[in-house]
Amino acid sequence: MAYGGTAVGPPAATGGPSTARQVKLDKECELRVEVGPDTPLRLRLLTGNAEIFGTEIPPEIWVTFPPRLKFAVFTWYGATIEMDGTTETDYTADETPMISYVNVHAVLEGRRNRAKALPSDSDSSQGPRVIVVGPTDSGKSTLSRMLLSWAAKQGWKPTFVDLDIGQGSITIPGCIAATPIEMPIDSVEGIPLEMPLVYFYGHTTPSVNADLYKVLVKELAQTLERQFAGNAESRAAGMVINTMGWIEGVGYELLLNAIETFNATVVLVLGQEKLCSMLKDVLRNKPNVDVVKLQKSGGVVSRSAKARQKARSYRIREYFYGLANDLSPHSNVANFSDLTVYRIGGGPQAPRSALPIGAEPAADPSRLVPVNINRDLLHLVLAVSFAKEPEQIISSNVAGFIYITDIDIQRFEICTLAHIEVSSAV
Repeated sequence: MAYGGTAVGPPAATGGPSTARQVKLDKECELRVEVGPDTPLRLRLLTGNAEIFGTEIPPEIWVTFPPRLKFAVFTWYGATIEMDGTTETDYTADETPMISYVNVHAVLEGRRNRAKALPSDSDSSQGPRVIVVGPTDSGKSTLSRMLLSWAAKQGWKPTFVDLDIGQGSITIPGCIAATPIEMPIDSVEGIPLEMPLVYFYGHTTPSVNADLYKVLVKELAQTLERQFAGNAESRAAGMVINTMGWIEGVGYELLLNAIETFNATVVLVLGQEKLCSMLKDVLRNKPNVDVVKLQKSGGVVSRSAKARQKARSYRIREYFYGLANDLSPHSNVANFSDLTVYRIGGGPQAPRSALPIGAEPAADPSRLVPVNINRDLLHLVLAVSFAKEPEQIISSNVAGFIYITDIDIQRFEICTLAHIEVSSAV
């Protein structure tokens, strides 16, 4: 899987002048911040109570935010914030959708409590399965994060499912993944990586191989169903599912497929009346599915295609080196014979002679194609599968990822950066 932009490497440390200032927030207001591109920003809570995407800020403790990070500090009752450093932009806002968001949380909390009170073998013992949908840059990831953090604060351990292969909230872009959320999500570090379940798709848009995307979504859903069957606590806590921003054509079909595959019971639609109406119409015969339209936050920032590409490159860097450049990935040299590389999809499914007259051969979306190791693989990210046999690759989750830094054709050697500690075999 290749990404444009700068090759993976540790981010450079830069310094610069900083200014300290205080911001007083009134009740139910928020401070929206975009950290500058080169230097980090320090922030602390002086008085009152405040939270970042559902996670409370500890009082009087400086929190350091890395360059380019965008976040919002919200207070229910009023707070004073101190910032030290430069920002791309920061401003306060008194119009937010937080009241409606926390009302959704309250409804989900009630459903979790009812599910927990019922026998574990009852169908009603399943907690809410929430899927968050909407166009690109509508705040889906942020809302998912809030709902998860609020639930964790109440003692639940909901499962976060990320189907957005273009962004990668749990691990690198190009994957679908799931992980239990046991504590409110750290405002800087993000989703913890202790126990994620990761399936590698290998592209940042499902249009490359929509059938493979569906297969992997089904594999992930079936694995989670097995886990829920043996864990009443996780079953009652339910799940929050984040989705892609592609909501038309094939994207809409994949959205409906995800709702059905995960047996979603709550569909939260952010910022688009048309999509909400379409979903209500197509799901009207499923009385156990609630479709709810929510306002998107005014702090949502629209990004260009180039900005998204840069964000993906930074996300990969963070995976190997950490947000603060505090990780040291392993550099390995291996012989070509030590690795077997496969690509999923491609190649004719059947010869023309075996097809009806006039029919064209179609590509097999799940076909495994062996790949010769050559310099075409240079600067690509590959997934390391738990599969013991090639035919198990599609149904197997991955152990982690390697980044190919050099290929010596004459010596038959390949040099990689490795970070193999993403998930466990299932």
